[in-house]
Amino acid sequence: MTFRVLVADSMAQEGIEEFKTHPQIEVLNRAGISREELLAEIPSCHGLVVRSRTQVDEEVLKAATNLQVVGRAGIGVDNINVSAATRAGVVVMNTPDGNAITTAEHTLSLIFSMSRKIPQATASMKEGKWEKKRFMGRELYSKTLGIIGLGNIGRIVADRAQGLKMKVVAFDPFFSADAAAKIGVELLPVEEVLKRADVLTCHTPLNEQTRGLVSEAQLDIMKPGVMLVNCARGGIYDEDALIIGLETGKIGALALDVFVEEPPSGDHPLLKHENVVATPHLGASTKEAQVNVAVAVAEQISEFLGGEPARNAINMPRLSASELRVLGPHLDLADRLGVFCSQLTKLAPAKIEVSLNGDIPETASGPLGTAAVAGALRLAFDLPVNTVNARLLAEERGIDMVVSQSERELHGYAATISVKIEDESGVYKVVGTLVSGNDGRVVAVNGIPLEAIPSGHMLLIENEDQPGVIGHIGTKLGNAGVNISRMQLGLNQKTGKALSIVSVDQAVSSEIVALLEGEQILKVTPLSL
Repeated sequence: MTFRVLVADSMAQEGIEEFKTHPQIEVLNRAGISREELLAEIPSCHGLVVRSRTQVDEEVLKAATNLQVVGRAGIGVDNINVSAATRAGVVVMNTPDGNAITTAEHTLSLIFSMSRKIPQATASMKEGKWEKKRFMGRELYSKTLGIIGLGNIGRIVADRAQGLKMKVVAFDPFFSADAAAKIGVELLPVEEVLKRADVLTCHTPLNEQTRGLVSEAQLDIMKPGVMLVNCARGGIYDEDALIIGLETGKIGALALDVFVEEPPSGDHPLLKHENVVATPHLGASTKEAQVNVAVAVAEQISEFLGGEPARNAINMPRLSASELRVLGPHLDLADRLGVFCSQLTKLAPAKIEVSLNGDIPETASGPLGTAAVAGALRLAFDLPVNTVNARLLAEERGIDMVVSQSERELHGYAATISVKIEDESGVYKVVGTLVSGNDGRVVAVNGIPLEAIPSGHMLLIENEDQPGVIGHIGTKLGNAGVNISRMQLGLNQKTGKALSIVSVDQAVSSEIVALLEGEQILKVTPLSL
């Protein structure tokens, strides 16, 4: 059989040539294809290659009646609706290793640039000036580099920094002290990293836990004149706090490759500041990286369409395309339950337990268990955590994984998936099932039965079972301009404690959470899926 693969965005020619080495692949190089042309062409295609331009949304996926795999030539998959692809039985894969070195090198380039004021001095020279005294720099030798996130990129930065004789300290809740020591890094609590760093760099994903990770409160405990760099995602540093820090001198220098809004406006105050070095999201922009990701995505797609297990898949374990079409909805649910449960915890997990109950095939235990573990770990890493690498990442960090299966029904449902996470603070458990064949539902949280759709922004609220609580929640959220789309309630008859999941149209800030808590409301946990 011949498989048609559509290349919708520009990629290195080496990738096109790699496709041509596989006789079962017919490659259609349509870089820059319009959306209308894509919708017309995609029904006949089995594979699709994109970068960041083409939006692979529900409309495209519904039109793609023969599509088996979408490959992203790069890391980020923000332009691909992964959940919709999973439901459609379409594998989404990326190339996470192709630009790790490039991004790490760019991080170090920015550190050099801001410590020696190279861009400012260059601009001055080009204006015909000779201002030696104005551009006094700082050595990196013996300075302390703080790294938040020891994923692929963070570890490469640490390795290169040690070559400069810098001291490296780091925070990563999913990395053990012994593993860090093996690579010459001192693992510390995040507050200690912030206090000790002369230079700070973050290499984490952007999510509800890392958004505004460094804001005014964190800057207050950092050294005067600290240097900050961000080559990860805009929003990890609070941009308003950065402006204040630069104006007060708390931040001695700042280097940014990413912004909250890209491109930033021409009058963005950070771009106007003398002590800021900025580049237009160039972390992965080298010839070598572009060739690497192009060849990698071509190899991965060709192998998968040829019947081999998927590599670097975002939404599936090692399954064939036909197997995925059957298990797709279950895999999506298991992943969402893992992400849901991970947000109930505050500390690094010691154990992740996945239980399958009722009418679930025995052959599904491995894939579903891996999908749940991947979801449970995803928010903690700067690299994409998927069903290919989830177990390895957990093993490297000493996390116990247990997958069990029983024919016994749970909570009255024919088939359920349970995810339980244990950490030093306690045990957290979420149970889910499929309704109407493909639609996932949460049916119990920490032993309290209730039914909720695991999607979008939510608030998990624990409260006393007393009158007026629901009205209090609605009033406070309404006054804050937060719209409630759904509310599901549950009650523990023995303890009198109630639980509700409130689905809202937007992320809820910590200030609004503080307004809700108190009196009958015991705890509010923001969730995002």
